[in-house]
Amino acid sequence: MTRTYSFLSKASTRGLAGNGAGRKAGMVVLGTVGLAMAGCADQSGPGAATGPQAPKAATSHKIGVLLPLTGPNAALGHELLAGAQLALAENGTSTTQGQASALQMDVHDTAAVGGASAAATAAAEAGDGIILGPLTAVDTAAAAPAAQSASMPVLAFTSDVGQARNGVWVMGITPEDQVERLVATARQEGRHRFAAFLPDNPLGHALGNGLLASCRDQGLMSPTIVYHTGSQASITQMMRELSSYDTRRAEAQPDGNAAPPASTPAAPATGSTDTADKALPSDLAAALKGGSDTSATASADGAAQTSAVPKLAPPPFDALLLGDTGLGLKNVIGALADSQVSSANVRIMGPGLWAAFATKLGALKGAWYAAPDPSSRQSFASRFMARNHHMPRPLADLSYDAAKVATTVARVAPNGYPADVLTRSEGFAGVDGPFTLLPDGRTRRALGVFEVLDNGGGAKLLVPATTKSAVSG
Repeated sequence: MTRTYSFLSKASTRGLAGNGAGRKAGMVVLGTVGLAMAGCADQSGPGAATGPQAPKAATSHKIGVLLPLTGPNAALGHELLAGAQLALAENGTSTTQGQASALQMDVHDTAAVGGASAAATAAAEAGDGIILGPLTAVDTAAAAPAAQSASMPVLAFTSDVGQARNGVWVMGITPEDQVERLVATARQEGRHRFAAFLPDNPLGHALGNGLLASCRDQGLMSPTIVYHTGSQASITQMMRELSSYDTRRAEAQPDGNAAPPASTPAAPATGSTDTADKALPSDLAAALKGGSDTSATASADGAAQTSAVPKLAPPPFDALLLGDTGLGLKNVIGALADSQVSSANVRIMGPGLWAAFATKLGALKGAWYAAPDPSSRQSFASRFMARNHHMPRPLADLSYDAAKVATTVARVAPNGYPADVLTRSEGFAGVDGPFTLLPDGRTRRALGVFEVLDNGGGAKLLVPATTKSAVSG
């Protein structure tokens, strides 16, 4: 049976229990969970009507929370619960028939018997009006049918856009959203020919799908996308094919001079904000350091070339999306230099994961990635620490945001959590900046564009965070 906890938002002010266990739990990597899609729930039964019946809209303001509170992800589940509790402590009142009352939170353990599906069913039976969670894409797929049958909106903490649908919102920062922001900014810079060189894994395919959609939505020609298998040989060979290396070399003049490279549009000059750098895994640090010692092959700036190869014309694209992290990134950097794909004529772009080790990316000087402005989080981190006596993990941002949505809607909607209020055009104020829930289940978040600096300088904020882009919605 699903374990259920209920309490008033103002009645619980204690911090997280077991902070030691919280520190031992590993970070969940969003966006790489398998896409287990749930089928439609069977609503028939003995004596049931044969015709379809529309579900009755949930009218309660009670907030259901679905998180793993036991098992291997228990520490992370309690961390997200603390984020939601903080939001309710700060904003937890609703208005019903003109009367203000404290919002009630109804917490269910998705790691208990029956999993997320049973937890969602229990939330529906308890009369909850909205669900915050679950944590993963798999749990979201399992919980969605019961929630949708009860007309309970779901604000899930996954970043798998495949789970987004009417009534189920993906609260995580998705690869697709990052790519949309990068493409819009690159287009404003004058880039029109996009390509991608990506790992053949879920993150790579999410980035590739995002590039296809962004180019289509922004009226750009379809991008060329190559997925590599990860070996150094395949990366080098496939980069040569993507960049038309053999053709460019054949066209090079015998004296080593090629046609003048295309001019690079000037990037906008704005104030810089250094990103916080996290500890780099030792294997990646060694790989990038080793690569930086090989001047002829490890730099993406095109300055170092072997004497045997003449200077080549630019490749057939002016913006290139990468998706590698870890050791694969070192091989990709080497392949860029080998194929003479230079930042002098190609805008290199990558995932927001690069922010975690931006000071180690000097070989990709000038590359971009999209991510929230870290300065936006400072106030939340201070308030969370005062209440729970430790700094919040990044995923706690999502649970706070989801609870903030619930409390905001409960103050203005007399009954339940109507879709038209959840998807209001002005959006909501989030920990990492403003965000908007779209009718199709996606979340449009304010993302800044950061530019990688050389010599271990990290990255600077090039374009401030915004939810606006060249494509509305």
